[in-house]
Amino acid sequence: MKEAKVLTRHQRNQHNRRRLAGFTLAWLLSLALIYFGHRFVWDGDKLITGVMGAINLLLGAGMMWANKIMLNGLDELEQKIQLEAMGLSLGVGLVGGFAYSALAKTGVLPFAAEISHLAVLMALTYLAGTYRGVKKYQ
Repeated sequence: MKEAKVLTRHQRNQHNRRRLAGFTLAWLLSLALIYFGHRFVWDGDKLITGVMGAINLLLGAGMMWANKIMLNGLDELEQKIQLEAMGLSLGVGLVGGFAYSALAKTGVLPFAAEISHLAVLMALTYLAGTYRGVKKYQ
């Protein structure tokens, strides 16, 4: 009988990060496929686009599950750093997103507000928060 391989904490965290990266990549590719496939591959067929949207939602749920597994594998300090960075990103995204939307709807912004702008802002805020947390607790 084959013995179960016991992973070290470092190996388990690497495995969890790779799983999260895989789900994130699959989710992003499925999102791109919705946009580009709708326009260039299946000529705007709403049924195919809807199915691709459902697949994207499932992959997004998988990405959230993988993130939860990854976070559960971290030690308390790493979890604290992640929680602070995620909280900062959520706050900036919520407050900044509503302000951005209000400015766009009232015509103050000279360009169209896109959700991708908010996603980039939140991602950069999360990265900065993680960097700050690592430096703070070094």
